[in-house]
Amino acid sequence: MGVVLITGASSGIGQEFAEALAAQGRDLLLVARSQDKLAATAGRLHATHGVMVHTLALDLAAPGASGQVTSFVQQQNLTVDWLINNAGFGDYGAVATQAPARLTAMVNLNITTLMELTCQYLPAMRIRGEGVILNVASIAGFQPMPYLAVYAATKAFVLSFSEALWAENRAFGVEVLALCPGPTETAFFTAARMPYPGWSVPAAQVVTEALAAVNQRRANVVTGGWRNQVIVNLARWLPREPLVSLLESQFRPPAAAPNGDYHAE
Repeated sequence: MGVVLITGASSGIGQEFAEALAAQGRDLLLVARSQDKLAATAGRLHATHGVMVHTLALDLAAPGASGQVTSFVQQQNLTVDWLINNAGFGDYGAVATQAPARLTAMVNLNITTLMELTCQYLPAMRIRGEGVILNVASIAGFQPMPYLAVYAATKAFVLSFSEALWAENRAFGVEVLALCPGPTETAFFTAARMPYPGWSVPAAQVVTEALAAVNQRRANVVTGGWRNQVIVNLARWLPREPLVSLLESQFRPPAAAPNGDYHAE
């Protein structure tokens, strides 16, 4: 049985992907930490669209998480036709003030689990001559981001990794897309302990633009309008040191000193 595997599927962009693809009649495997939220989403989608919705409650930031997903897929005798690596989180503040364990968990989730799941399901897609891998990056991945340093670096990996896989696999019938949203109406900013930006778009709009980009066989898509297009092109117009200095001044937390040092209260 072919399914769409969606990580981080209990809210935000992941949940909107589940909604949109269930409406297309696709069976789903939803993975996230909250069993209650997964069960509620699965029940609603099954009742509304008549699709099969499997759920797996799992912390994908934990070491070995991708192996647990693979074991579940094998136990349920499922075939992963689409893989949507959506799960991820950020943290706002100077690296020197952040807990190393939280940054390690961010790297594990945003990079390691994404890479391992991609490598797990890509070979079979190539053999079948079809499949979709959609990796959620960010406009933050196009340049260094002071006070989002590790998050932006993980999304730079996702962007580069995905675009390379797009080139490697398009001749085999497998589509790979790096989805690069800007500010989106999700819980990201609360979880990242970051002030909400002055503009954002609904998660459903991000998903609509992403699915259109898959159909267009694109390597990446920047969603959310002209502001985000300007942001991702800044590195083309400004030398890197002035660019990073500008971003530092724009993103500096209120308690940060002019030299960029963060003073926790």
